[in-house]
Amino acid sequence: MTKTPMARSLVRIASAAICTLALGATSAIAADAVKLRISTPAVESDWHAKMLTVFKDELAKTAPGEFDIEIHLNASLFKQGTEPAAMQRGNLDMAMISAQDIAKQIPQWSVFTAGYLIRDPEHQKKVFNSDIGQKFYQMVADDMNIEILDVGYLGTRELNLANDKKITTPADLDGVKLRMPGSDAWLFLGNALGADATPLAFGEVYTGLQTGTIDGQDNPLPTVKAVKFYEVTKQIVLTDHLVDAIFLSMAKSTYDDLTADQQKKVKEAAAVATAYNNKMRIEDEKSLIDFFKNEGLTVYAPDVAAFRTKVQNAYLESEFAKDWPEGIVEQINAVK
Repeated sequence: MTKTPMARSLVRIASAAICTLALGATSAIAADAVKLRISTPAVESDWHAKMLTVFKDELAKTAPGEFDIEIHLNASLFKQGTEPAAMQRGNLDMAMISAQDIAKQIPQWSVFTAGYLIRDPEHQKKVFNSDIGQKFYQMVADDMNIEILDVGYLGTRELNLANDKKITTPADLDGVKLRMPGSDAWLFLGNALGADATPLAFGEVYTGLQTGTIDGQDNPLPTVKAVKFYEVTKQIVLTDHLVDAIFLSMAKSTYDDLTADQQKKVKEAAAVATAYNNKMRIEDEKSLIDFFKNEGLTVYAPDVAAFRTKVQNAYLESEFAKDWPEGIVEQINAVK
């Protein structure tokens, strides 16, 4: 049946009304989405950067339309190290922060910057998922107004030496000029390992190894490859002296504004993201051992127990330990 002009007009009005209602509903959903801005110094190829994309994608699946997540890479939003203060001021929603960042405000956290405390990525996860980790997380929530969502594996630091002297125990590092970052904490670790800790800017390490200004340096294996230290060194000693962590965190003011269900989904997404990061980074490190061997370097493990005993004793007798909760090292060592 042919519609009259009036009928056609009514259909157009009804259609317009439906479209207006649909657009209004869509706008309302968009307006209700929680905006989360994440800042990181990581570059796009870093597993940490990819971890954030996993976090974003996981929330898109489990909480569709509830979050509007912006990921800012390359320290384009906030400089590295300034993220905790930005979250505390309410200028940033999320970031990945280190134990070193936290220890600047909570001295008890310096225990997690000490050598040979965390044995491996699995031990790291177990410690922070235990009552120990929850207690330390609560300190951050209470004292820094930051909610830690989960811990991710940052990498294990190894020794990379320009000479070919076999290193079995700390005594074998006597007289070895080991480049360390310039802070007191890093230099303490280098000396505790048995070496002659030598401060040197990171950009000068390659030339320093080449010219003999330093005899070695320490970094996770991906860093050794990325900056080609293997070109000017002869061996990698798998001391595993520092298993480092990164903490995916949210400003507590942002976290507290979420519903209980959203908080649950955010923490579940963080767990998925850190699991992805850990898996990929561990696989990457394993593959690099063969890479360095193929480049002509000797790669081997020393007497790690001897190194652990010496380094832990050095820390326990140091000024750093005065801020640590009583018995904390023994408690962490007991986590299996």
